[in-house]
Amino acid sequence: MRGIIALTPFLPWLLTLASCSSPPKPPGVDESQKRPVNAPLAVELQTCRHELQNTRILVRENTRLAETTATSLAVLQARQMVTASTQGNNAPHEAANRVYTVRFELGSTNVAIPPEISAALVEAAKSSPLILLRGRTDGTSDIPIESRIARERAEAVRNHLVAAGVDPARIRATYQPVGDHVGDNASAQGRNLNRRVEIELYRALPVTLSPTIAAQP
Repeated sequence: MRGIIALTPFLPWLLTLASCSSPPKPPGVDESQKRPVNAPLAVELQTCRHELQNTRILVRENTRLAETTATSLAVLQARQMVTASTQGNNAPHEAANRVYTVRFELGSTNVAIPPEISAALVEAAKSSPLILLRGRTDGTSDIPIESRIARERAEAVRNHLVAAGVDPARIRATYQPVGDHVGDNASAQGRNLNRRVEIELYRALPVTLSPTIAAQP
């Protein structure tokens, strides 16, 4: 009996030690905070989509650059041919190529040429062996929409000439979305001048010069 009475003061301490020796409960998880983890397949699919889009942009720009380079080469050959021909036979200097300019409203690709100017343009174009079209914008960044507008402006002028009876086989069209400005692009008047298609009527067909002619001073 005395042993039981003697242990009575120590019971609270024993209970405390027993509670401390029990393993802690695992922390609870708030289901509302869960977020799905990206599956490897989804990540790979998204990466492929980005790569495909970048490839499409690169192909489009490379195609435009190739077309511009080919046209520039044809222009250079034509100028070399005219120069070599004049030097070879001491012929009097002929008039330079004629250039007509078609202006456009902001964002527009509609061709609006006064009838009397259109008649003179078509008549001269029918007798020209090479017609070079250069589509331009007042854009400040090389972005797809500026490229599209520049291209469609050149195509609209080409369609206008073909509808009037000009041989489409003699027409070359190129375009440039930014740069090559003829006016101050910071002013409204300058931007009006920059939204254009230049129509250059060549007096002679471009030819490839022989090494002998090309080497002449």
